[in-house]
Amino acid sequence: MHKKLYIPGPVEVGLDVMQALTAPMIGHRTAEYAQLHRRVTDGLKQLLNTADPVFLATSSAFGVMEGAVRNLVQKRCACFGNGAFSSKWHDVTVRCGLAADLYEAPWGEPISAAMVERALATGKYDALTVVHNETSTGVMSPLEEIAAVMRNYPEVSFIVDTVSSMSAVPLDLSRLQTDVCLAGVQKAFGLPPGLAVFAVSRRALDKARTTPNRGYYFDFEEFEKNDEKDNTPSTPCISLIYALAHQLDKMFAEGLENRYARHRSLAEATRAWVQKHGFSLFAAEGAGSVTLTCARTDGRTDLELLQKLAGERGYALDNGYGKIKNQTFRIAHMADATLADLEELFDLLEGLLPKTRK
Repeated sequence: MHKKLYIPGPVEVGLDVMQALTAPMIGHRTAEYAQLHRRVTDGLKQLLNTADPVFLATSSAFGVMEGAVRNLVQKRCACFGNGAFSSKWHDVTVRCGLAADLYEAPWGEPISAAMVERALATGKYDALTVVHNETSTGVMSPLEEIAAVMRNYPEVSFIVDTVSSMSAVPLDLSRLQTDVCLAGVQKAFGLPPGLAVFAVSRRALDKARTTPNRGYYFDFEEFEKNDEKDNTPSTPCISLIYALAHQLDKMFAEGLENRYARHRSLAEATRAWVQKHGFSLFAAEGAGSVTLTCARTDGRTDLELLQKLAGERGYALDNGYGKIKNQTFRIAHMADATLADLEELFDLLEGLLPKTRK
């Protein structure tokens, strides 16, 4: 039985996307692939409003997260954590043998521009990592405010995870001036997992060339050389790239502003439903994610039963992540999701909630 996914990723994949995945295979060193590659990277540049290269990697986003620090940390990295995935980036950096410090905000709170300013004012860092939309807590940090601080520290590489926000909210890289902006396609892009996309600034590419021991698979210089030929350093996941081309076409047909507005309306509807039914939002006021809502169980002990009952009816739900597992639940509302999809879930939950109450 197929379970309809309301989890934060992988998200539900539409039948049209599945069809796009079945396009006939082509050789990855052919003119046909180069045309596909250029079509996708040009679309991503339009989506992100950047003239800088956008690379495609057959990998989870964590691969590019590791690659970014291996290419750009020469001195010391400031890692900002406010949840499981942002804090994990510090762990990844240290495991690569790089010097790094973790600056943490309480789970549920965003990373603030003031936090970034205090850290960078020490003069200790040549790189920074931050997660825009922390999936474990449903918190979106103020990226534009952080970017304003970063303009005062041009010597610090600005490395941003937009894994669960890219394509759901505006990301104007010409204004944000990120050095690396990365995402996986299994969230707001609405694709199966296995492909990462990342925009890299010219400044970062120049710096990476002077960084020793940056490895091969995620060596930015290798990506740049191959991208000039509309290709990748190693064999790409061609089927996913066909599907990404399809999704980009859909995004532009919908209209980016309409797409962003749809995501905002889905987030507002979900927050309203959560609060109407007696649950509280985990994210601090004003910091709620646009792509998923994280709610507190508020002491209720029947969440696992609710998840089980929903699963038996063909719906996959999430009961929190990391140290707040079973204390929270998360509802995703991204990619191709519609209000009708959410209403379908809400109707199901309203039928189940009375059965689980003690």
